[in-house]
Amino acid sequence: MEPTYSPEAEVFREKVQAFLAEHLPSNWAGIGALDEEAAMQFMHEWRGTLRDNQYLAPNWPAEYGGAGLSSLESVILAEEFSKAGVPTGGPNDAFSIQMVGNTILMWGTEEQKKHFIPRILSGEDIWCQGYSEPNAGSDLGNLGCKAVLDGDEWILNGQKIWTSAGHLANHIFVLTRTDSDAAKHRGISFMLVPMDQPGIEVRPIKMISGQSEFNEVFFSDARCPKDNVVGEVNGGWGVAMTLLGFERGEAAATTPVAFRTEVDRLFELAKQYGKNDDPVIRQRLAWCYSKVEIMRFLGMRTLTDFLKGGHPGPEGSIFKLYWSEYHRLVTELALDILGADAMFIEGKLPTSAFSTDSPGAANNSGSWLGTFMNARAGTIYAGTSQVQRNILGEMMLGLPKEPRADRGPWSEIPK
Repeated sequence: MEPTYSPEAEVFREKVQAFLAEHLPSNWAGIGALDEEAAMQFMHEWRGTLRDNQYLAPNWPAEYGGAGLSSLESVILAEEFSKAGVPTGGPNDAFSIQMVGNTILMWGTEEQKKHFIPRILSGEDIWCQGYSEPNAGSDLGNLGCKAVLDGDEWILNGQKIWTSAGHLANHIFVLTRTDSDAAKHRGISFMLVPMDQPGIEVRPIKMISGQSEFNEVFFSDARCPKDNVVGEVNGGWGVAMTLLGFERGEAAATTPVAFRTEVDRLFELAKQYGKNDDPVIRQRLAWCYSKVEIMRFLGMRTLTDFLKGGHPGPEGSIFKLYWSEYHRLVTELALDILGADAMFIEGKLPTSAFSTDSPGAANNSGSWLGTFMNARAGTIYAGTSQVQRNILGEMMLGLPKEPRADRGPWSEIPK
């Protein structure tokens, strides 16, 4: 079945196309065609344009600065932006808007919404994620970063790791241990912590690509206002899982657009290298095409759930597992097509360490090598493939839960 759009949806598409025609230069070739400095400058200015036209957080209610778009309209927006080669936000907006912004709108108090939501949209508050720790990666419930209440403030001590874009952020949403005598998945609180203060240190982690988009964050008597807990104190696990649902699932209907654009580039790469007539390469290209089309249908199913008023849940793990394992293989094919040219970098690396390269990027070894290296991390960040399979098996298929030897109070579990 080929999904179709209603006449009303196509009217909205024309509106988006008119917006792009009005705000992009006539010679625009896509953000991937710009050098790193020019791309960052454009992204900063473009983010302001999106904010001023209610397209930065398009499905947020108008009262909070969004456009109140339906999920279907958000998909159309993503399709047209991808065709035009423009981003849907700034480098940290996956954390600021998609993750913590949506979570605050669902779990936050009215005071928290009134304070943080406008500052997220304005870019005054730039967010990163404080979840994983050296001893709490796949086993997130084992986290040990502690917060102790001292009057009107929480005092934080501990470490977070794999903090994506933490060097660009001035706020971090943190999972903290607020009750060491509770079971490991209890006694956890979700806090909104300002980073511009003594007691917080951000250290870059060098990646295989040579970039440093991941970081370590250290807390040494850092402070967080008492009222910056989202949800209940010691009830942060449910808030954390909601946020992961937004991270893994909300973009399921829009992300396939970027992967389809990437497959089109891969077809062109095969033609450039005269590999499009190779029967083995053609078979692998057909596999990529079929997989990205299935990904689109998975996204449409997620969209249907949202249209029915659903919220992110464990089904988001289906999409996360699917796209990350797919991307690992499709980038391997790109290097096989490049052949000996894959042994050196021609041109610039991708502007982001996540997902696909930007639309308009040169179809050369720099783009594909960088994407190839980044794709390995895609099977780890936002929950490893192994964790996703456990979630799907236990929470969706009803399979027996994995035996655990770490029950009881967190403080009594061997570290």
